[in-house]
Amino acid sequence: MSTPSIAEALKGFADKTLSPRELVHDCLDRAQRLNPVIHAFIRFTREAAMAAAAESEARWMAGTPMGPLDGIPIAHKDIYETAGVPTTGHSRVLLDNTPAEDAAVVRLWKQAGAISLGKLATHEFAWGGPSFDLPWPPARNPWDISRFTGGSSSGTGAAVAAGVILGGTGSDTGGSIRMPGALCGVAGIKPTYGLCSRVGVLPLASSLDTTGPMAWTVEDCALLLQAMAGHDPHDPSSADRPTPDVLTGLRDGVNGVRIGVIRHFHEVDMPVSPAMQGAIDAAIGALREAGATIGEATLPPLDAFNAAGWLILATEAFAAHEPWLRARFRDYGEFLRERLAVAATVSGADYIQAQRRRRELCAAVTGKMEQFDILLTAAAPGEARPIEQMTKWASFEGPNFTMPFNLTGQPGLVVNAGFSPANLPLGVQLIGRPFEDALVLRAGQTVEQALALGGRRPKLPV
Repeated sequence: MSTPSIAEALKGFADKTLSPRELVHDCLDRAQRLNPVIHAFIRFTREAAMAAAAESEARWMAGTPMGPLDGIPIAHKDIYETAGVPTTGHSRVLLDNTPAEDAAVVRLWKQAGAISLGKLATHEFAWGGPSFDLPWPPARNPWDISRFTGGSSSGTGAAVAAGVILGGTGSDTGGSIRMPGALCGVAGIKPTYGLCSRVGVLPLASSLDTTGPMAWTVEDCALLLQAMAGHDPHDPSSADRPTPDVLTGLRDGVNGVRIGVIRHFHEVDMPVSPAMQGAIDAAIGALREAGATIGEATLPPLDAFNAAGWLILATEAFAAHEPWLRARFRDYGEFLRERLAVAATVSGADYIQAQRRRRELCAAVTGKMEQFDILLTAAAPGEARPIEQMTKWASFEGPNFTMPFNLTGQPGLVVNAGFSPANLPLGVQLIGRPFEDALVLRAGQTVEQALALGGRRPKLPV
């Protein structure tokens, strides 16, 4: 069977034209057959998933689904703690770590009825990859298995693109939902900082880390986000405010919405490929046709955001890992241990200056958001690169388009807006004001529906 979207699957369950048990069984079988090729999973939980699917089917047959995701096959990035199932961070440092409790988001999705098929590949502790000296190989891009997935939510991007799960968890500290979303041709949202709990998620950089969903469509991301958002008193970064409704107005369009295109990001600061420019133009055209007003937004240079952001990320990552680094330095993969070793040289004064610069950059973006409701730019410079080109420092060859909005904490959505001549996806990025995640999703839904690229799936042996 072809893989449905989450929305399609839920309709099929309700109509009794689709069986949760058959869907989970087919997704598991496809995942296990494809995994030696795409390496999206590092661990399957087949027996538990099939048992949960049988229970879901009984509820749907009785007309009593337990929640808004009942029967939906998903999986979790292996930095999300899962009770009784190892959570390793894709590292030998935590090879024997089996949590006693679920992460908050894992628990919320389970309560909504989602069925986990297992744990997904990531870059080591969400930063060190794609590495070949870890207990599991890096995930491969289903559109071309010689290509990079983007990171660090690499397994989630690959698994969703390959149609072996309908959605999954990611995390985003400098772009780790949006970059694999762009390169794997799926939708992914970095919610507003503080909207979703991080309790039970292995930390990287506390002032930047954000949990969020990835799925085939924008609507599916909204369904997943609705089930994971909300205040968590156990998370100091959690925003104590009402949970927003990101579903009700999803199809209301963007008539009158003010879109600011950050042209200098993708035309001057980090010029994108011609195909990527074409995808950006297509997204702008779709929004204009839907009634949005288009203007040009000028922000500080992309380099300024990246300089502050990466220094903050590196310093906070070193602080999180310092005890393990002292005791188990060689148990880390080469990519991560060398990045953390460089981070050890950052001074306290450097970190304070980076945070000072962060406040200035945030103020500049806040001022610009008085003129515009949504900002638009690239999510990546172009198509996915060959994985062998992703050497230890390849990620730092130029500034990325995603880090600015980790610094500001704004919601950021990636949506597929085209394909390169090599048939590889090209993602654009939409940014909103803090806690206006619903509007960002609405704009993404507009682009996605207008461009109608969702029927194009990677061709993989089944």
